[in-house]
Amino acid sequence: MAKIPAVKFYNGAEVPILGLGTWRSAPGEVTQAVKDAIDIGYRHIDGAHFYGNEKEIGEAIRSKIEEGVIKREDIFYTGKLWNTFHRPGAVEPALRTTLDDLGFDYVDLYLIHWPFAYKEGADPNPKDANGKLVFADYDYVDTWKAMEDIHEKGLAKNIGVSNFNKEQLERLLKTAKIKPVTNQVECQPYLAQFELSGYCKSKGIVLTAYRPIGGLGKPWEPKLREDPEIARIAKKYNKTISQILLRYQVDRSHVVIPKSVNKSRIKENFEIFDFELSEQDVDLINSLNRDLRLCPMLECVDSPHFPFEK
Repeated sequence: MAKIPAVKFYNGAEVPILGLGTWRSAPGEVTQAVKDAIDIGYRHIDGAHFYGNEKEIGEAIRSKIEEGVIKREDIFYTGKLWNTFHRPGAVEPALRTTLDDLGFDYVDLYLIHWPFAYKEGADPNPKDANGKLVFADYDYVDTWKAMEDIHEKGLAKNIGVSNFNKEQLERLLKTAKIKPVTNQVECQPYLAQFELSGYCKSKGIVLTAYRPIGGLGKPWEPKLREDPEIARIAKKYNKTISQILLRYQVDRSHVVIPKSVNKSRIKENFEIFDFELSEQDVDLINSLNRDLRLCPMLECVDSPHFPFEK
């Protein structure tokens, strides 16, 4: 079984460079997917409270621990603080809910899921009478202070952010006692994130790439897996297009977290460590960039902390 290479955070902690994403992995499917991934050799699972499947993920991981396949310390689990829990006093209870759902004493990494806050309450997507999202005026700088507290208590071994732009990171770093270890963002050849990746690298922050293989198959989305240039590169290396797309992130030293519940696809995504892309092929994939965001989150454009260009 191949061992997944690790990326070292600035604090010395290590994260496997390839993880299993679990967004939209339905309860009933995700348990088996996580078990399959662990059997294949994955040791990094990326989850979130908002995904609604942490109980099933925890069940899968614990079952593999009970079988003796892994120990808890062999698995790197990433959780995320949802937008309705940005009030500093809500951060620790939100993480404890995740820990209860997983059946863990700690998570390896906890991220602020988005830089903007929603109105606190039971509804994860609170809306007004006109169907528009209701935001709260909590500042992610204050939320981050509560993130530092849960780290200092040992509830989260590492802390980071997700979907933050360069300016938001700069602002956070001015007051942070603990620097984020990672910024998890959409990154794929049509949204290559050159500037953000370079900035994160300059600050010792690892970039984690989600949506590395493309979108959800919506009609308006260009399909990365049908790109002729990437197809030509895949043929050259005798690899699938998905494997080329994942290796592209690895060769840029990005952590990458493709989502799948299909065992053969999970295995295919794992088989990217027996080759490297040439510098010329990385450059060719870089040239496909068109700053096209597949997860624009446009319903949140009215938030003062909206991270993307409007």
